[in-house]
Amino acid sequence: MTRDIATEEDRIRQTERARLSALVSGDVAAAEAYHAADFQLITPIGAVLSRDQYLGAIASGHLKYLTWEPEEIAVRLYGPAAVIRYRARLAVVFGGHHVPLSGYWHTDSYEYRDDRWVAVWSQATAVSHGSPE
Repeated sequence: MTRDIATEEDRIRQTERARLSALVSGDVAAAEAYHAADFQLITPIGAVLSRDQYLGAIASGHLKYLTWEPEEIAVRLYGPAAVIRYRARLAVVFGGHHVPLSGYWHTDSYEYRDDRWVAVWSQATAVSHGSPE
């Protein structure tokens, strides 16, 4: 792993953007490479999904991201682990129900495994309408 912190932070940001692109395009094969086998997602409604459940929902069409627009991605690097946080605007179809473009905070942990960064944990929190920008 390159020890230059700025370079690694940029690599993590690029990995997150590539992961989001794969999820929005529905490219589950590409998305799988960005998620650790033991990945877990905590959704805005508090559901816990494994990597297979999450990517399976995308593959089946039960979950379809229409757009996922991240703002600036903050990175905290801790050797072979990193935590990222950013705000994003998402529109999604979940179980046939259209969720309009809304704001969410995302916090994700990454680990450096097998010469690449992979998402291990992810949590999304809806931004309430009364929250300051």
